[in-house]
Amino acid sequence: MDGGTADDGCSRCSGGAGSPGLCAICRGVCAQYPDRAPIGDIDIATSLTPDLVTAALKAAGIKAVPTGIEHGTVTAVANGIPFEVTTLRRDVSTDGRRAIVDFTWDWTQDAQRRDFTLNAVYADRDGVLHDPTGRGVADARAGAIVFVGDARTRIAEDSLRILRFYRFLAWYGRGQPDREALEACRDLGGTIANLPAERTSHELLKLLAADDPRSALGLMAQAGVLEILLPQVQDLSVFNTLVDLQIRLADPADPVLRLAAVLPRDRLVVRQIAETLRLAKTERDRLIAVARPDPDIHPDLTPNQVRQPLYRLGVQGFCDQVRLAWASSTQVEAKATWRPQIDAAANWVRPKFPITGDDAAAAGISRGPSWARPWPRSRLGGLIAILLMHDRRFSTNSAGSRRR
Repeated sequence: MDGGTADDGCSRCSGGAGSPGLCAICRGVCAQYPDRAPIGDIDIATSLTPDLVTAALKAAGIKAVPTGIEHGTVTAVANGIPFEVTTLRRDVSTDGRRAIVDFTWDWTQDAQRRDFTLNAVYADRDGVLHDPTGRGVADARAGAIVFVGDARTRIAEDSLRILRFYRFLAWYGRGQPDREALEACRDLGGTIANLPAERTSHELLKLLAADDPRSALGLMAQAGVLEILLPQVQDLSVFNTLVDLQIRLADPADPVLRLAAVLPRDRLVVRQIAETLRLAKTERDRLIAVARPDPDIHPDLTPNQVRQPLYRLGVQGFCDQVRLAWASSTQVEAKATWRPQIDAAANWVRPKFPITGDDAAAAGISRGPSWARPWPRSRLGGLIAILLMHDRRFSTNSAGSRRR
């Protein structure tokens, strides 16, 4: 099925895992269903045990990868797209970080161990919804993030569900949050300190990737959960302003920059935070680079002045500095002064240094060790003339500035 879609792949996987008397159903899609948002994460549940899933997938010509056999999960790769196929389970024991499970044929038992009611909705390959808790579809349509059964019990099974609650609020929540869930997250918030850093940072960045995560992060702060995760955070005002600007300007959500807006502007502190969270190297380096405000970034930069920090910082680093400076500025409403800097960066191409060794020699600078010594102003003048010839915009603007 060349050029197949995720829907094609899901259909192949759910069909491949089936056999007489057994079925495979996609679950956890109801959160995105009401708004018809693109579904990027489709999990498949089945009553087949992992060995039978593997055999059924291979018989259907689908690659099977044993990614979590002890938890009943096999990853099927169809049309180049991975789908997790997990056997129905019930918890035997939990410790807040991991669970020992047993396999079951009972779909209701499987639903009872899910985190939220909207995540305990199943859809068969014909698109028919199955709602074992009896309220998952209604909660999804209402934007209600509600734990399955007792909230404290669900959190005790896996403390990460506290962060997942706030993440789901940021993405799908509408109206007043569920009081029982808020109280449970507040009272049990300290348990997230025992979680692996990779799991917490993954959830945090996914939360910050929501269109508007301000309310959810604010609730985390009120409950004391954000302080446990990021004790260095003192103020969310820059973060709130940054998100507001991104929404008003129709800029895409940027979780790493939003995290930078939450953190102190101190490179040593930010480095320690990034290492504690075990962020990817690219994320860590970007946070550290923007942690110190750049003195060359201000709202009154002329087009010529923009180019120097742009060349020095690169497009990503320059735009990060501008956006944070804008969000921190007393001139937040001064779109006409800040936005042109970002637009200039979007159209900028890093120039190649136009002066070669031959140019230096032609300007009277001898080859050899003397190149490492300070050059006389008379010789530098020749090189500057060459540089200006290669950058007509700079030459023209500079000349205009001198005439004025």
